[in-house]
Amino acid sequence: MTAQPNPTFASLVVPVEELSYRLSRVWSPIGHFNAVANSAAMREAYNECVPLLTAYSSELGQNTALYAAYAHVLEQEGGTLDPAQRKTVDNALRDFRLAGVDLPPERQTRYREVMQRLAQLGTKFSENVLDAGRAYTRSVTDGCELAGLPSNAIDRAAADAREADQPGWLLKLDQPTYMTVMTSAENAQLRHDIYEAWITRGSELGPSAGRFDNGPIIAELLPLRHELAQLLGFKSYAEYALATRMAKSTKQVLGFLEDLARRCMPAARQEFSDLEEFAGRKLNAWDLAFYSEKLQESRFKVSQEAVRPYFPLPKVLAGLFALTERLYGITVRERAGVGVWHPSVRYYDLLDAQSETVAGFYLDPYSRTEKRSGAWMDECVVAKNLPLGKALPIAHLVCNFTAPLGAAPSLLTHDEVTTLFHEFGHGLHHMLTRVAYPSIAGINGVAWDAVELPSQFMENFVWRREVLPLISAHVNTGESLPVDMLQRLLGTRTFNAALDTLRQIELASFDFELHANFDAAAGAQVAETLAAVRRRVAVVPAAPFNRMPSSFAHIFAGGYAAGYYSYKWAEVLAADAFEAFEEAGVFDSATAARFRDSILARGGSLDAMDAFVRFRGRQPDVRPLLKQTGIAA
Repeated sequence: MTAQPNPTFASLVVPVEELSYRLSRVWSPIGHFNAVANSAAMREAYNECVPLLTAYSSELGQNTALYAAYAHVLEQEGGTLDPAQRKTVDNALRDFRLAGVDLPPERQTRYREVMQRLAQLGTKFSENVLDAGRAYTRSVTDGCELAGLPSNAIDRAAADAREADQPGWLLKLDQPTYMTVMTSAENAQLRHDIYEAWITRGSELGPSAGRFDNGPIIAELLPLRHELAQLLGFKSYAEYALATRMAKSTKQVLGFLEDLARRCMPAARQEFSDLEEFAGRKLNAWDLAFYSEKLQESRFKVSQEAVRPYFPLPKVLAGLFALTERLYGITVRERAGVGVWHPSVRYYDLLDAQSETVAGFYLDPYSRTEKRSGAWMDECVVAKNLPLGKALPIAHLVCNFTAPLGAAPSLLTHDEVTTLFHEFGHGLHHMLTRVAYPSIAGINGVAWDAVELPSQFMENFVWRREVLPLISAHVNTGESLPVDMLQRLLGTRTFNAALDTLRQIELASFDFELHANFDAAAGAQVAETLAAVRRRVAVVPAAPFNRMPSSFAHIFAGGYAAGYYSYKWAEVLAADAFEAFEEAGVFDSATAARFRDSILARGGSLDAMDAFVRFRGRQPDVRPLLKQTGIAA
């Protein structure tokens, strides 16, 4: 391709898009299996491939002949390319420069070495967090210790103990168990033990710490990221990261976080004071979720566990799919007979108004020991419409809900319903794309700090009176969430909103400052940076054994390095976007069509700010988010 004397978009860019699609088509399922069906054999194969893929990516990005050919296409055809084609070329040229295509040979070599090592470190970090969680169990032989836990959690712990041939109950360190113990266990020692095990995963203090300590990984990873940025002419890794973001400067990001923290601080202090007054004592970190749940229940006479029977997973899914059809005219239908990696996984087709299949997704809803914690959407197949053929987008939707026991369905808390809607929002962004070129289809090519917009947007629906009847039906009676309980649940939306926001700001500030202010002479400074951030924005005292960074996979193993702020940034965008639906009607099809056409269908083919302005008719405004969370503007 690079040997062509006069490359064109059709003869150069389209074939490269096809090559990238083919590689993604093979690798995406493999990366997915490594996250949901992790095993020694899978790890070995995966870890063999990571350096090869990194080397290929670096070699492609530093190919001067390919770079020159793309530049030639822009020069010769720039004025006649349609917007999606122009964005494809512009993004490629930007990525060439960020891959060091202009560097001298010896610095290109070093760039490749750094990228290789960073990929290996990220993989090992994630493995250590997973293994540390697997290494811990908490045995309970006195049933009194389980006071407050819901029956389904106790039954699960009893089944796990029987499976391990142990007496009593066995609590594992998966996300559903952790959340249930933190919010429901009356025994403070049990809460302390589970909290300590969770917050020290991957650290020198954590379960089987000697084998799974991520401290040395972080200490090596941060200088390498800084070196990478400097190789490319950036002052910091944060500046390097912003080259592909919606935000334009480190000052803008830090100012955004500081402003939001300032607005939240008075309310957060009052919320924490109310909690301690309610508890009648000073609270520790492992007490916060428990007393928050109790105070919320006291004020609103409702709790996450109380509403769980009203949210059986099949009903929630049916309501989610009904909402999708009302908004976008898309029908979601399960298809049997598709090969899956676990018996609990299901496959669904998306059909348009003419009953034509336009996309599909796998749903993997339940927690397992071989599966990493959290919830996410990822690509299985990216969309394309190229001369060599068309491919429909297929997504992986992954959650970690408690698996059902026997014939009863899995019952979700309202928080878990919110999580499902969030990930489905990412899925719709991937699946409803109308972009022909894989590099800018779906979530690809979207500014990283805008990619959470569709997911945060979808969360708003789970709080609406019009939507809750669609997604709730008591597991025994089929009764929808009663009106009075609905009213009380809606009242909980702003409960401790300032504390929750400050917690996100703490994580985002730690991440961004760690990458913006790195000093090679001083080293990683992880604990020092976190302590300084907490002095400014934290209201809840941290436990002395807190080692949160050692399991902060978002920034040390995922794609959120210097980008965790995007969750709050996107919340601003999402709240503002949803206000358009509040003004026109939650199910308003015309507003939904504009949202789909401006944002969901466009993928990365349109600048993120331009896409938002096209939908909303103006720049984003922080006031809808402050109003939504009950924080004074």
